[in-house]
Amino acid sequence: MPHLHSAAERHRVTRIGWLRAAVLGANDGIVSTASLIVGVASASAARGDILIAGAAGLVAGAMSMAAGEYVSVSSQADTEKADLGRERAELAATPEAELRELTNIYVQRGLSDELAATVAEELTAGDALAAHARDELGLSTATAARPIQAALASAATFTAGAALPLAIVVMVPLGRLVAAEAIAALLFLALLGALGAVAGSAPVGRAVIRVTFWGAIAMLVTAIIGRLVGAVV
Repeated sequence: MPHLHSAAERHRVTRIGWLRAAVLGANDGIVSTASLIVGVASASAARGDILIAGAAGLVAGAMSMAAGEYVSVSSQADTEKADLGRERAELAATPEAELRELTNIYVQRGLSDELAATVAEELTAGDALAAHARDELGLSTATAARPIQAALASAATFTAGAALPLAIVVMVPLGRLVAAEAIAALLFLALLGALGAVAGSAPVGRAVIRVTFWGAIAMLVTAIIGRLVGAVV
């Protein structure tokens, strides 16, 4: 007996929108704030100056992430709406041509001509626009652009990510701050990579290596620049 999917079954694709924004926000929060703190600390700054720089980076970064995600995802949503508008107009103007187009799509996916025509006719009778949006344009409710959701997820996760390296500044002696910040940030990034991979059912090892490698590069570059600037100033 074939396995029947329950209505409550969840697939990972439904998480694409918020998961991408959340992982990106937290990753940027950790990397940018830790790099900023390492750079400022490498310039032999006082603890108060480091905290101010880190806090300013947290606020500015969270606002920037929210604005960037909103603008980017809004552009995607506008494109999707425009495509749906054109498809709606084509369905009203040339329904027979659109039915043939949908039939050809199913034929190309492996259905026989007769079955493809039957499927296309039944889906068109049910909801023609939904059928074309899904099978011609590749749009679905699971992957639809949601600007506000993406902006809030990015801002919140950036703040959470940035708060972690900022807390290290308070807890660690100033003389050990650069090393402690770098190690803690890499551990935070490794944990984030693992959580993101598990949530998206992706390989954990590859995700951990990816985020920690680029985080290490970012902190190394800012540490070198901070030390050079500190020596000059």
